[in-house]
Amino acid sequence: MSRDLPDLAPLIDHALLDPHRGRDAVLACCDEARHFGFAGVCVASRWVATARERLPAGDAVRLVSVVGFPFGAVPAAIKRAEAEAAAAAGADELDVVPDFGALADGDSTTLLADLAPITELGLPVKVILEMGRLEPEALALLVEVSLDAGARFLKSGSGFGPAVSAPQVRQLAALARGRAGIKASGGIASLEQALELVEAGAVRLGTSRGVALMQALRRGAPAAGPSG
Repeated sequence: MSRDLPDLAPLIDHALLDPHRGRDAVLACCDEARHFGFAGVCVASRWVATARERLPAGDAVRLVSVVGFPFGAVPAAIKRAEAEAAAAAGADELDVVPDFGALADGDSTTLLADLAPITELGLPVKVILEMGRLEPEALALLVEVSLDAGARFLKSGSGFGPAVSAPQVRQLAALARGRAGIKASGGIASLEQALELVEAGAVRLGTSRGVALMQALRRGAPAAGPSG
């Protein structure tokens, strides 16, 4: 590993959110996360129990479940039930998609009622902002409501939208004002990009290309290619 480059492993949430992947892929993702010492494994709630089999309680790798993924367009009670199921199956953290319809209406009361019951479960919650699709006023409102609800992290996007950029991370950091950590997610396809995001203020990186990034880091070279 190059002495001039920081170790990214403790910042990476190794994501497997492709709905067309099955049990073997989930287990392999867990094994990769342990091998490289990643911060976490991020999977759909459907796969939390399977991942927990590979990552026993107390494992250094955090088990992260998405909730309401990828659109957040389900009733709050269903989203809460999914979060409860993920917690019961062994999730350590929850990455939650908020009610973007309520956001479009400027309805902060409904937004808060969507998120607060999930943070009340006691697990660290990251709110997925899809900031590449939000106007500045809507983004600022969502950040404030997320923090009022008790979110520990603000996550730039789901990975199904535009790639995250360093200016977006700086924008989130400015809006958060130290009240939450920043998770950069979506389209992280090269080592250079990952390092730029960390320099901009990201304390977590959500990506399906964690292995490629680590290999590039050890070579001191770019990790090019598609990502999720």
